[in-house]
Order: sequence, then structure tokens, then C-alpha cells
Amino acid sequence: MDITIAQTFLPHDDPEASLAFYRDTLGFEVRNDVGYAGMRWITVGPPQHATSIVLHPPAATPGITEDERQTIAELMAKGSYASIILSTPDLDATFDRIQAGDVEVVQEPTDQPYGVRDCAFRDPAGNMVRIQQQS
Repeated sequence: MDITIAQTFLPHDDPEASLAFYRDTLGFEVRNDVGYAGMRWITVGPPQHATSIVLHPPAATPGITEDERQTIAELMAKGSYASIILSTPDLDATFDRIQAGDVEVVQEPTDQPYGVRDCAFRDPAGNMVRIQQQS
């Protein structure tokens, strides 16, 4: 079997701030930017890789109630709703470049007891973005 990840979704609450983080800070390319009914879906990804991240408005999720939308907004504000793990061949250089921007650093590069070296940031929506050293 040959299966790869095509897209994953992360919520955003400010499309311009999210675009600046993923495009300008992380260096991802914008693959699609679609607006509909006052909302915006932005697809980004690392150049020369097929995997994409779709930054989506959580309010557009079909079938959720207003109470659920409020809960999602509260979890996003705490930074405990969504996360992604990225990897890089040079964690320390990547960390230095990212922290030079206007970002919230959660953890500097650290050797974890579970066998990886990683660091962590929050994106503008509060999503946890961990970056680990490639093996």
C-alpha cells in the first residue's frame, strides 16, 4: 500500500495573520486562497513538497452548534484545539530564523525523553506548531 498525506486542516481566526505566519515566517508557498460568504480558506505548503495545510475558518464546519463554535473559539484561544508537527534538517537554524519574527515561542530546541529534539511555537490562531529535527 502506498498512502501519503495530501492535506491537513488547521483552524484560523485571522486569515491575514495566519498567512503572514505560514508564508512569511515559515516560508510556505500559498497554493490556494478562496473566499466564500465572508470566510477564507488558505492552502499553504512547503515548496517542492506535495503535502498541504488548509487554514480554515472553524465557523464554517457544518453541523456544529453555536455553543460548539464558542467552545472551539475558547480552546483555540488557550492553544489547546489543534496542532501540527513539522520537521527540518537543521532545527537550531530554523528556530533562530522563526523566533526572529513576531511569534510566540513555547519551547526552545530541546532533547525530549521520548527520543526527538524539537521546539514549539504557537501560530496566530493559537495552534501548536512543533518542529522536530529530522533523523
